[in-house]
Amino acid sequence: MFSAPAPVEQITHARLIVSTHRSALLRVTLRYRADDPLAVRMVFPAEYALDAAEPGPDLPDADADVLTDPAGAAPADGVEWVFARQLLASGLDLPSGEGDVHVRPGLGQRTVVELRSPDGVALLQFDRTELRRFLWHSHLVVPEGQELRHLDCDRALAELLA
Repeated sequence: MFSAPAPVEQITHARLIVSTHRSALLRVTLRYRADDPLAVRMVFPAEYALDAAEPGPDLPDADADVLTDPAGAAPADGVEWVFARQLLASGLDLPSGEGDVHVRPGLGQRTVVELRSPDGVALLQFDRTELRRFLWHSHLVVPEGQELRHLDCDRALAELLA
């Protein structure tokens, strides 16, 4: 019997940039699954969603609601953003992205991830080494260039049409 590879999950920290003088440290979960080989997931604390009752730590009410996914949903375990693994990989070295997610090198060993929704923009800084480690582990599960071998086209089409 064939069993699917275990998902890759890594907890890391990101700095949410609120202004030139204010930021907040967030605990972020990075996820990768072989059954969705083209995508990575970033899960942020639920208190940073638009429908959060309380603002995030050290942030005023107006800044607490900048993180929400494009659909406006806030799962119980956090706000999840899903985007292309290749976007994350290319953004470590060159500015990349169109639409809701942009990734680019930052100062020093930082990588900047910009998340856009109709409700606002979140600018986050990650340690580039942490993102590279996550991508390395994801490439152990599904090597770069082999994603289509793991893609279940029937399931993907069903989800798209649902």
